[in-house]
Amino acid sequence: MNKKIPKVFANKVDKYAGNNERVFYSEKNNNITLNSDDSKYETKNIYQKINDIFNSPNYIYKADVEIKLKDKVVSKRIVGKNMTHLITMENELIPISDILDISIK
Repeated sequence: MNKKIPKVFANKVDKYAGNNERVFYSEKNNNITLNSDDSKYETKNIYQKINDIFNSPNYIYKADVEIKLKDKVVSKRIVGKNMTHLITMENELIPISDILDISIK
């Protein structure tokens, strides 16, 4: 049972490796301070907001939404979408390119 195990080859480390110092990012090093008022503005675009509505657990078949268009604000019940339009319960097509903002009622 007295077997000799082969030695593991390992290179010698003869220089300093400061990889973590070059790659590491910390907010402490950043001189930009975030204002608490900036966090209340949403930065999502319209397509992300529409996808959030359709992917929410509350959406089963229809969603009551308030849509801000270029010329007016409307309240609709949307049931689906395609690449360029939202489809309402009344079978209307609302162009996504005309939507400025959308939110769930």
